[in-house]
Amino acid sequence: MLRFWFAIPLWQRVIGALILGIALGLVWGPEARSIKWIGDFFIASIKMLVVPLIFFSLVSGIIAIGDLRKLGAVGGRAVLLFLITGQIAVWIGLGLGTFFAPGVGLDTSAIEIGEVPQSNFTGWTDMIVATVPANPVQVMAEGAVLPLIVFSLLIGIGILMARDEGTPAARVFDSGAVVMQKVTGIVMELTPFGVFALIAWVAGTMGPDALVALGKLVALNYAGCLILILVLYVGILKLLARVPVRDFFRGIVDAMAVAYSTASSSATLPVTMRCLQRNLGVSRSVSSFTASLGATVNMDGTAMYLGLATLFGAQIFGVDLGFGDYVLVAVTATLGSIGAAGIPGTGLIMMTLVFSSVGVPLETIAFVAGVDRIMDMMRTTTNVTSDAAVATTVAAMVNELDRGELVSADDV
Repeated sequence: MLRFWFAIPLWQRVIGALILGIALGLVWGPEARSIKWIGDFFIASIKMLVVPLIFFSLVSGIIAIGDLRKLGAVGGRAVLLFLITGQIAVWIGLGLGTFFAPGVGLDTSAIEIGEVPQSNFTGWTDMIVATVPANPVQVMAEGAVLPLIVFSLLIGIGILMARDEGTPAARVFDSGAVVMQKVTGIVMELTPFGVFALIAWVAGTMGPDALVALGKLVALNYAGCLILILVLYVGILKLLARVPVRDFFRGIVDAMAVAYSTASSSATLPVTMRCLQRNLGVSRSVSSFTASLGATVNMDGTAMYLGLATLFGAQIFGVDLGFGDYVLVAVTATLGSIGAAGIPGTGLIMMTLVFSSVGVPLETIAFVAGVDRIMDMMRTTTNVTSDAAVATTVAAMVNELDRGELVSADDV
């Protein structure tokens, strides 16, 4: 029985659980809250991963950049493009959430809200001071967003500055990041059960209106990802790389297909590098470095979704967010996506950090968890496409792109 269960791809189990959960919730009604504890167990397991996953993954990601003085043009251009596209992505998510307001008008009075996290934004000077972790251990215990990220960045930079003497520490963090990815994989196996219970609770407690709101969220997630792929990345390829856009997509389509089916940037990495080298003519050195770094620190789809999901949670629970909160979301979502491991489900994990930074109830995570896998597949496709677009652009900038290797097609 277990062999049969694990033989089914995780995404198929999640979709099946989603359908069964909706059906059960609509039939069972408010009584479906009796199984919500299963979903709560799943969400608690996710929260358990937040601090160690962010800490190890972010430090490991900084280490992966290597010696910036040696990396020179390739490393500098790649990191700059990753940061720019990440910021644009999160603002697209915030824009879609603000304009279309998918959570407005939904009655959430039937949901018991736990302790609402206090917003970290009290003023620019206070926010700057608050980024300094007076006690790193306390910061980790409390899950404070910005101090944790700043401390992780400093540790990573310190290891790079230590050079050879920092190598043992680098191995510890690289190993820790891998271990946390494996632990996350174990927790993600609980996803079908968590999704079944949570979507049944949502459908039973709030009825079809909740399903409509979630449907809007899914649609906006896909719309945001398509805007990134068809507007932002196409613009970068045309203006900076000057490569035929149709050729690019025909060359990277295999990686996009694997990314959509696995929802894992890390699992797609070998296919991404093969497409870059064989189909797009990117040199082995540039493709290996940029794609590997991108799979670790470049999560545009995740950044976009974190901005969108934060506004969705604020809207359904009536939390007022000002422009300062938007800026804080943009910063934490971008940096949080850098620390996101390239495996399924990490978007849910990063939500805890971003929601806590602006006082959005963490119950939002339970609300959206049922449909997260459907959105995660598209977000991962966007992440992988971004990695390929940046790698191709950087290769063109440093003359490491063999344009004769591009798949034959007319320019568009």
